Amino acid sequence: MKEVQEFLKECGVYYLATVDNNKPKVRPFGTAEIFENKLYIQTGKSKDVSKQIEVNPYVEICAFKDGKWLRLSGKLIKDDRVEAKKDMLDKNPNLRGMYNENDDNTEVLYFESAKAVFSSFIEAPKVIEF
Repeated sequence: MKEVQEFLKECGVYYLATVDNNKPKVRPFGTAEIFENKLYIQTGKSKDVSKQIEVNPYVEICAFKDGKWLRLSGKLIKDDRVEAKKDMLDKNPNLRGMYNENDDNTEVLYFESAKAVFSSFIEAPKVIEF
């Protein structure tokens, strides 16, 4: 899991895919933190992505860096605890202008039954499950 998180952090931006009315939706994301041995991402409850995850929590992330790419798929589970939100925001202080662990908008979610596949054009794929 740490290898997945480090790759996402090094990329800076990765792309999260959800489904909305049976159509794929992809958008850039940047948060990826480990809290209590789970990989978390963050968004706002007011965003369409939050609503899409609520309906269908199965997502996929794609990230690319230095000729290697990562596809991470799994189910996202909401964690409404203030401690989880605070951890995310403390590790990403640039988000504090928009989010607060005590507001009604901040949402953190962690991966359950995740499968990460690292690939490149010159190496065999590497699979990590957590």
